[in-house]
Amino acid sequence: MDDRRQHSRFSTQLQLEVFELHSGTRIGRVVDLSADGFMLFSDTPQTPDALVECRLVSEQLIEGIGEVRFGADCLWSRPGADGQHSWAGYHIIDLADDQANALAVVLQHL
Repeated sequence: MDDRRQHSRFSTQLQLEVFELHSGTRIGRVVDLSADGFMLFSDTPQTPDALVECRLVSEQLIEGIGEVRFGADCLWSRPGADGQHSWAGYHIIDLADDQANALAVVLQHL
């Protein structure tokens, strides 16, 4: 597989959930995270090439940060082995400076 990542991804022991910003719908749980993307484990199939405005929410505050907001593009989606879940890879495409700083703090704790 051709790995084009510019930043290292970090797996997490933290409970990081992703929600659609406007509807509040839970998209899934973060498996690994970097400054420019993440892999998601979801209860529902994700749609490749779909753009989503997201809230990355931590179960616990990380240096006062409870969430990070950004836009993301679903690059790929695959069904899970059990046929009831899915895996998906997202690229972060829209991240304001203050949110980039918040994401950097979260990444320091992974």
